[in-house]
Amino acid sequence: MSIDQRLAELGITLPQPAAPVASYVPAVEQGGLLHISGQISFSEDGNLIQGRLGEDMNLERGTAAARRCGIMLLAQMKAALGSLDRVEKVVKLGVFVNSAPDFTDQPKVANGASELMQEVFGEAGRHARSAVGVAVLPLGVAVEVDAIVAVKA
Repeated sequence: MSIDQRLAELGITLPQPAAPVASYVPAVEQGGLLHISGQISFSEDGNLIQGRLGEDMNLERGTAAARRCGIMLLAQMKAALGSLDRVEKVVKLGVFVNSAPDFTDQPKVANGASELMQEVFGEAGRHARSAVGVAVLPLGVAVEVDAIVAVKA
């Protein structure tokens, strides 16, 4: 089964890949790896998912925001590689969570993106990860996720 078929089975429609908001490129393929710039949380309708976990956003909404970042990562992968079938392995995700000082469930928020990668790519979607709480993220978003992906030639 192709990854596009898997996405259809999961009911996932990829959005247009987000354009950079500053001086960088969305993805760089080098040495068999695709490095994807941080993708911020956009809802299905294209609006930003903004907020701070532990302050004005709960864990469930934060996890959903991380999943939406993961969907944008998939869109960037497809744009850079031409096909998600070129993904050999999701190597690492870096998850940044806009967090109140006493919020400590960043790993649970990050599961939104991590579990998506496993749903889409199966065993090849299991990856290393960091989940970090930060005081603020660009445009006030709740979550940002970047990725390193091994690619097939």
